[in-house]
Amino acid sequence: MPTNLPPHYYELEREFKQERDPQEKLRLAKELLALMPKHKGTDKLQAEMKAKIAKLRKQIDGGQKKHGARTSSPFDHIDREGAAQVILVGPPNSGKSSLVDALTNADPLIGDYPYSTREPLTGMMDYETIQIQLIDTPPVSEEAFEKYMPNLVRQADLVMLVSDVSTPGFESRLRVVCERFRERRIHLVGRHSDKSDDPLIVCKKTVLAAHKFLDEGGGDGLRQLRESYSDYTIVPTSILDDEVLNEMKAALFQALEIIRVYTKPMGKEPDFYDPIILPIGGTVEEAALTLHKDFSRRLQYAKLWGQGKFEGQRVKSSFVLSDGDIIEFRI
Repeated sequence: MPTNLPPHYYELEREFKQERDPQEKLRLAKELLALMPKHKGTDKLQAEMKAKIAKLRKQIDGGQKKHGARTSSPFDHIDREGAAQVILVGPPNSGKSSLVDALTNADPLIGDYPYSTREPLTGMMDYETIQIQLIDTPPVSEEAFEKYMPNLVRQADLVMLVSDVSTPGFESRLRVVCERFRERRIHLVGRHSDKSDDPLIVCKKTVLAAHKFLDEGGGDGLRQLRESYSDYTIVPTSILDDEVLNEMKAALFQALEIIRVYTKPMGKEPDFYDPIILPIGGTVEEAALTLHKDFSRRLQYAKLWGQGKFEGQRVKSSFVLSDGDIIEFRI
């Protein structure tokens, strides 16, 4: 029976056979499996690919190691904590570590010399009633690009590309960062809706941090950045002004395109300390699913409080929620 594989499957298969990095090879294997049509003609092919995926996972987890393959880095994956994960990338001395230090409980090494950051470091940033995980990373340049960086960027919810706009030549350094990721088939794009027709390419939504815009020359740099990157969200940043940092937090939350929904037990006050996090457009049913799948199945209706709504408004499972809504489930 014919397999009827799509044409780009074979290009991806060649990439898979040539790749030596276990993490990247695993990612490609998963994409190959997803591209396979599901019918009897591909049963054997699916089984073989699933076996390869299992072997790669075992290799990455420290089990059997394929002879001649490069070992995976301990930084290939960072578990997501909080409401979302934002990774900061940028050229040397762009100010990533200073921002993470100012916004989180992390304690990165900060130096006035290039490449002071040697490995990724995480910290939790408070924003109103939630926390957002920030990841500080080593700089990206023509000379430096850590092997684990593509995997970290792929798993993150949002990329913040940091540039010191007070320093002449910052735009050329930004272009180098973007080009290094494009070499690994990662496009840093301005919108979630930006997609590539090439299934091998990953498009990651990215905001640009115009860091040190309050320093001498920073205002001109900010205007230059806005002209050159008009399709991106530009966030002016500075560790010298608390209000600017607060505005940066709000901008990151908005760029993540998520909402916070607070639960209210029947007859009790709402819980404002552990909201349900949903994408914009999330429904009552999706909110219930985050608690438990059985809970969602037994749900009859919900009562809702929020801006522009009646107090205790009764809604169905398909009702679209808004940021800040308070919900009381009835089963």
